Amino acid sequence: MDYTKNKRQFSRMGQCGTFGLVLDSLANYNDKIFAITADLTRATGLSKFAEDYPERFINVGIAEQNAVAFSAGIADSGFIPFVTTFANFASLRANEFVKHFMAYMKCNIKLIGVSAGYAMELFGNTHYGLEDIGAIRSMPNVKIFSPADGVEVAKCVEYAVTHEGPMYIRLTGKAANPIVHKEDFDFESLRTVELRGGNDLVIYATGSMVYNALRVSEKLLNVGVSAKVIDVPVIKPFDTEEIKENKDLPFIFTIEEHCSIGGLGSSVSEVLSKLNSHGTLIRLGTDELSYKAAGTYEYMLDQSGLTIDKIYNRIIYELQKGEIT
Repeated sequence: MDYTKNKRQFSRMGQCGTFGLVLDSLANYNDKIFAITADLTRATGLSKFAEDYPERFINVGIAEQNAVAFSAGIADSGFIPFVTTFANFASLRANEFVKHFMAYMKCNIKLIGVSAGYAMELFGNTHYGLEDIGAIRSMPNVKIFSPADGVEVAKCVEYAVTHEGPMYIRLTGKAANPIVHKEDFDFESLRTVELRGGNDLVIYATGSMVYNALRVSEKLLNVGVSAKVIDVPVIKPFDTEEIKENKDLPFIFTIEEHCSIGGLGSSVSEVLSKLNSHGTLIRLGTDELSYKAAGTYEYMLDQSGLTIDKIYNRIIYELQKGEIT
């Protein structure tokens, strides 16, 4: 379905709000959909779903491990449970349960990690979701999605409803999530999406960083640097062909609101390691800088070098060091 006609509404609502709205809409046509939350009804966008479908909404309380195990029983009964909690609790606190019920038993659970990255702001490091992709990516059988905007969130949720198997959907950013996709695109193939062409370098970005990558590419164009921008909405299964197609560009950058170890940066490096030759890879992520004092979302991105200006400056530095400009 083409969700781009709703892009402005999705943008205002943010990724969590969009998730709740789309799931509520799909539940009207599919009575197999269940929503389970670990005491985060409003924070995960499920308030309307809880009102519209109280018989299919379950709040298990602050018990993330139980939420996953409980949902395994619902899935085995032929239903489609969407389990919601903060990304760090979904991937770390409930990690063994994700491994057992989703990776090993292949239960048809759709795990939704909300407020990933620095979205929890002043709650601090106990609530930042910076290692969630890495914690789940090593497990077999679990697909991992990292949408860039509300349109991709909608497509992820629709895909999750219509396809059998365990999935983790990572929601990043805050409310008023910027628009990335203005035109419809194929999501069913689970491939990357080229948003802008370029000949000097390629930027692979995922989640909240896709918009930043686009803005950075605009700034680079002003100084005569042509940057290709690739949106990576699916971390697993990973689109290896796209990496191979761009391997000969002089510089390859990855940008993610996640530790560069275990996430998008690692995924790209693993593909490149199998090739005979490739451009220089620079991975930008949260890494150790994330463990400083907590602050606002914008402050934390700045501390990690993930603002538009700091990403631009880092790319210019790498290009000058490599004598590309």
